[in-house]
Amino acid sequence: MPTGAELLEELELRGLLQDSTDRDALIKRLDEGPIGLYCGFDPTADSLHIGNLQSIMLLRRFQLAGHRPIALVGGATGMIGDPSGRSDERQFLDTEVLDANRSSIGAQLTQLLDFEPGESCARLVDNRDWTEHMSVLDFLRDVGKYATINTMLAKESVKTRLQRESGISFTEFSYMLLQANDFLELHSHHQCDLQVAGSDQWGNITAGVDLVRRRTGKAVHGLTAPLIVRSDGTKFGKSEGENLWLSAERTSPFRMYQYLLNLPDGDVEQLLLRLTLLSVQECRQIATDHAAAPGERSGQRRLARELTSLLHGPAVIEPIEAASAVLFGAPISEADESALLLLSGELPCTHLPLEQLIESDPVEILVSVGLAKSKGEIRRNPAGYYVNQVSLQARTEVGRDAMQGSDALHAKFILLQRGKNAYHLLVAD
Repeated sequence: MPTGAELLEELELRGLLQDSTDRDALIKRLDEGPIGLYCGFDPTADSLHIGNLQSIMLLRRFQLAGHRPIALVGGATGMIGDPSGRSDERQFLDTEVLDANRSSIGAQLTQLLDFEPGESCARLVDNRDWTEHMSVLDFLRDVGKYATINTMLAKESVKTRLQRESGISFTEFSYMLLQANDFLELHSHHQCDLQVAGSDQWGNITAGVDLVRRRTGKAVHGLTAPLIVRSDGTKFGKSEGENLWLSAERTSPFRMYQYLLNLPDGDVEQLLLRLTLLSVQECRQIATDHAAAPGERSGQRRLARELTSLLHGPAVIEPIEAASAVLFGAPISEADESALLLLSGELPCTHLPLEQLIESDPVEILVSVGLAKSKGEIRRNPAGYYVNQVSLQARTEVGRDAMQGSDALHAKFILLQRGKNAYHLLVAD
């Protein structure tokens, strides 16, 4: 079991340490023995997104160091909505939706943390269990009594909203007190002495630390990791403006892999350090090897492999990499059927009877599926349009203008392409 100083030093090397309530006191507490620590996840959607993964991995790192992680699903706080980092108020979700979301997120957390019985066994809790039966009077006496309006107004999440014309509702203003009460509950009944989260939660964490101290006289601790920002300054985890979800139903393993594979070089090392279980030394060696031959994208490939495997299991990697290789120029004639079947679920796709494809004009099909606006556009540049990676110009030169049965790979798939990045897959039924 590493010492407290060693554990925090590793977090710092990985870029996972921004703020701590009292670093020296936390190190001392860690050296006294396993600590209970928690992080909360509100069920505002039916899946966590990749931005949440950093906090989950933070819990996992403490667990691997011998400590006891608690994953809190916010069945109560999710009904209110956290104002941190938001410019407007969240829309309330129906109880049925929240319950379904809570169940889905709980299942994701059980896959990423170790819940096997043992000294560092993870626990899953729901703050609705201790919040929904608390009366208004109990809340005001047991929580509100120990918080000052001056302190709450000074929190960044509140100050930011007060500067806007829409302001902040009393409901969202009270959110930090509900989260503070969670820390008190977990400290009192689950031996939890540390809360971890992203840096946008610092105000909520310190509210909890203060409440525990005022109510019990005990010192507890808070620690935050910086939010992940890409090298171009944009928020990590967005693809074309949409979240990348941990759920395979929301974001397919292939799409997750492709997003990571296409990240710029400047993002690779920090994401390896923050989001994978590889050692610091191994992450740095991968980054060094990548820098020596950046065109091979070895760093991105390793990152994509590690995270996609972590989220969806190692079995998905081989077909994903085979399908991905096709899009990066590997001979499609050598692709197995499973790789092309995977692509049929990821690329724009049209199903047609095989008889309709044989002897058809690829120019007409390219226009019909939207890869070209007109036949004239294709005929002016036949070298820029492809059937199974062979340009129309090259097909014409060998007298292969019309589609043939042999074009259907595995008697089923034909890949159409415009330029380097626009694809459409024909599937023969």
